[in-house]
Amino acid sequence: MQKPSHIADDGSISMVDVSGKTPTARTARAQARVQLGAQAAAALRNATLEKGDALAAAQLAGILAAKQTPALIPLAHGIPLAKVDVTFAWDGDTLLVESSAHTVAQTGVEMEAMVAASVAALTIYDMAKAVSKGIIIESVRLLEKTGGKSGDWHA
Repeated sequence: MQKPSHIADDGSISMVDVSGKTPTARTARAQARVQLGAQAAAALRNATLEKGDALAAAQLAGILAAKQTPALIPLAHGIPLAKVDVTFAWDGDTLLVESSAHTVAQTGVEMEAMVAASVAALTIYDMAKAVSKGIIIESVRLLEKTGGKSGDWHA
């Protein structure tokens, strides 16, 4: 059995040493589903939320959050982000928040993409909670990643 990558020989937690790895192009896409309900979905679609343009705020929040990933996820490496996008699509009264992150680095951007989708979804909740407290954020997940030693992966 292979030793876990984040456990030191003495049993303590350790950040993985990526210094010997060659930087390569890497991408990741993630998604969060936000079940709004009819009233909150209508308010978001019609831009009638009291707090303003929730989609613009969520898009910006997701991009900024991706940049803060190493401050939020203890063992995540600080990596140079070349690009982060946050987009939205509707599935009935459910808002699909999709994020993508791109880098050329020694480690991947999966966590950055997932943090972006998560924080964008939380921002939607914050902006729409006056209409409905029953909004549900669910299934934050990785959709795909490319590059790196482990190669490409798709959900």
